[in-house]
Amino acid sequence: MKIDAPKIAHDLIPRNFADIYNEIDPEFEMSLITDSEFSNETLERVRLYNCVIKNCKFMNTDFSRIDITDVRFENCDLSNTNLGNASMNRVEFHNCKLLGSNLTESYIGNVKFKDSILNMAMFGNSKLEKLIFEDVSLESADFYDCKLKKVEFLSCNLNRASFEDTSLKGIDISSSYFETLIVSIDNLRGCQVSSLQAIQFASLLGLKIKD
Repeated sequence: MKIDAPKIAHDLIPRNFADIYNEIDPEFEMSLITDSEFSNETLERVRLYNCVIKNCKFMNTDFSRIDITDVRFENCDLSNTNLGNASMNRVEFHNCKLLGSNLTESYIGNVKFKDSILNMAMFGNSKLEKLIFEDVSLESADFYDCKLKKVEFLSCNLNRASFEDTSLKGIDISSSYFETLIVSIDNLRGCQVSSLQAIQFASLLGLKIKD
């Protein structure tokens, strides 16, 4: 599946993320932000547009209602960060950590997570559209009551991920790994799985398979 990549200018201005407190509005545009630490802070309605953010730490920070467009995150730690009610469009996360992060009630479109850790991340009540998870760990992630449209899970760890009240129709999880997946049979209809996964689901249903 092809998604729209971030549209990022070549002549970005080097900044430190703490400089955002010097702005009239909490926003960065056309910025290259590297090696910043902005942890345990509260800053709502941040706007990031046309930026590259590298080697930064944002642990335990409240970024609720953040607006992110045309941004690439590289080697960043956003563990336990509140990104609830976010709007993300044309965003990439490469080699990032979002352990236990809150992305509930958000719109996430044309976004790619690659080589990243999102264990225990929360996506509940979000709309996910044209989204790629590639080589991502989503162990115990929560996708409660999400709307999934054109979402790919490529070689991901989905063990103990929860898709309660979320339809997986048209979603391909065949290349991903799990021992246990929390999903109802009705919401599993139309999901693309591997033959091994089909046996796993049959086992979870209590079926006994004979050759």
